[in-house]
Amino acid sequence: MIKKPIFFLFFLISISVVGQTSSFYKKSDTLNTKRRNAIAITESVMAVGALIALNQLWYKDYPRSGFHFKNDNNDWKQMDKTGHFMTSYYVGKVGMEVLDWAGVSKKNQLIYGATYGFAFLTAVEVLDGFSEEWGASPGDILANAAGTGLLIGQELLWDEQRITVKYSFHQTDFAKQRPNTLGENYLQQALKDYNGQTYWLSANIWSFNKESSFPKWLNVALGYGADGMLYGNSNAGNAMLQNPYRQFYLSLDLDLTKIKTNSEFLKSVFSIVNFIKIPAPTLEINSKGGLKFHYLYF
Repeated sequence: MIKKPIFFLFFLISISVVGQTSSFYKKSDTLNTKRRNAIAITESVMAVGALIALNQLWYKDYPRSGFHFKNDNNDWKQMDKTGHFMTSYYVGKVGMEVLDWAGVSKKNQLIYGATYGFAFLTAVEVLDGFSEEWGASPGDILANAAGTGLLIGQELLWDEQRITVKYSFHQTDFAKQRPNTLGENYLQQALKDYNGQTYWLSANIWSFNKESSFPKWLNVALGYGADGMLYGNSNAGNAMLQNPYRQFYLSLDLDLTKIKTNSEFLKSVFSIVNFIKIPAPTLEINSKGGLKFHYLYF
């Protein structure tokens, strides 16, 4: 289903603020069973509570059906799938970090923490599968697996995240034409308007050659976006109203977690907001054959 993945990501980032700013969350050097058990209980309660709330707030107003799949892989130029990819990556990343805080071994962090995003988002797909309006999406499940795979793969290969997934957004005129679908205000549009969203793979250059004098905080980023979309698909009626196309970007970025500071507050802030792509000069290539240079792209 569209829209929900990026909402879950924003929700997850918001609740992590409390933990990041408290000394209680300093990492344990050895396994702390009380912390581990508290994490297991908290995550279980949060996941079940979120699914129940979602069922009541989102699905109850739509007809139910038997479980079924729906192929929506061609909708929204796959921007919704990219949202699933990013959300699965970050929910798993936070799952790993809280287990690391409890002193859990790296092996168990990967088994029980990194897979949390895939498990939770796949449970949401089950709810979609029992909704007549939508249906479980094989493409969404594959995107969830890919996000988790990027997280786990880097930990196995490098024991760190050298490539992170990032997000940026700018407002577009399309939301004004369909505010109920694409958002009525800035926050809603940031969650709903795929025309203004861009998803990035941001690679830290120094981490690939740590003996170099290259700035530790400088990244190079590859982005994907789409524009011209009022509807998710391009059937005969919708095709008359929209002209969707893909956009590919090359830009610079910052890894805020590698900026030196003695302030614990700033370290916390940098860690929390590091999922946002920093505006920078950007080269765009789009599927309409266009080549553009943006002095500062959001």
